Amino acid sequence: MRRDPEPGSLLDSAVSGAPAGWRVHAPGRLHLGFLDPAGTLGRRFGSLGLVVDAFETVVETRLARRDEASVVDPGAHAELEAALRYLAALRHASGRHAPLRLQLVRLLPTHAGLGSGTQLALAVGHAFCRVHALSYSSAELAHITGRGLRSGIGIAGFDQGGLLLDGGPGANGTVAPLLARLALPPPWRLMLVLDPRLQGLSGDEEKRALRELAPLPRDAAAEICHQVLMRVLPGAACGDFPSFAAGITRMQAILGAHFAAAQRGRAFASAAVARVIEAVGAGAAIGQSSWGPTGFAVFPSSGAAESALAAARRHDAVDAALRVCIVRARDHGATFAALARQAHDPDPTI
Repeated sequence: MRRDPEPGSLLDSAVSGAPAGWRVHAPGRLHLGFLDPAGTLGRRFGSLGLVVDAFETVVETRLARRDEASVVDPGAHAELEAALRYLAALRHASGRHAPLRLQLVRLLPTHAGLGSGTQLALAVGHAFCRVHALSYSSAELAHITGRGLRSGIGIAGFDQGGLLLDGGPGANGTVAPLLARLALPPPWRLMLVLDPRLQGLSGDEEKRALRELAPLPRDAAAEICHQVLMRVLPGAACGDFPSFAAGITRMQAILGAHFAAAQRGRAFASAAVARVIEAVGAGAAIGQSSWGPTGFAVFPSSGAAESALAAARRHDAVDAALRVCIVRARDHGATFAALARQAHDPDPTI
């Protein structure tokens, strides 16, 4: 793991004119599905993912006289505790223990299929590194914080954005290699359907579900790979929306049927989300991100997306409790902003 060979102290860094702190904007992503969760050729998982705009985790770190941590959402106790665990792991790995003020400014919906855990870990990790002039990569930060154990698309998405394909983690725990990255054509739009009343599987529940599910048959994994390689990726690269949509929808149908046993027999975790996706899905690329409950539909234009949503509303397919939005794919990764010194920041000359 790389570190600054002459890092200096926190106050040395401040004296030299470094910013008082950093703000990191980490983007949300959709997990569009595994290629081969059973590892029929020896390598498990492999993932297809897409980074989306308008959904972010935002983290700030500053130099401080003593450790402080806060979150804008007063109900996000679990997320704050997770951030503090990540911070402790980073301090242990780097040997840097100077006091910091950590603030969670904005959070992705938790366990909704948008990659909230990995994005929080990487946002905290990169903010920590920038304050301390360290140069850990996102893969190294994921290893330190225990993320990316099954999928590498959240890590690659943090760095690059776009439509991403990874080859599954190594048997020795190395982060899944990025095999392909493409930008979706600019006119394409995504409809995201979130159900705030539910959360997808995570942690021990997710591990148990994966253990208890029957292995995905080899012929199903082969068809998924065929759809991705010969429909989804060429469709995105060439702007061939019908091929892209057919490939995503077929891939999701195979995986939805397989994982339904862990979702009360349903391809979608939320029946309310499923109703919307079914109502808007004709000609679109449709499915559920990860364990949900977020569902998605990709359209060739904003007009097509808006028309489909309007029709679904006219037919009362949209539950009032759902959050439905039309967004773009995001063709870049996280962004960083230096924070100016404030009056209550420690004086680096003392």
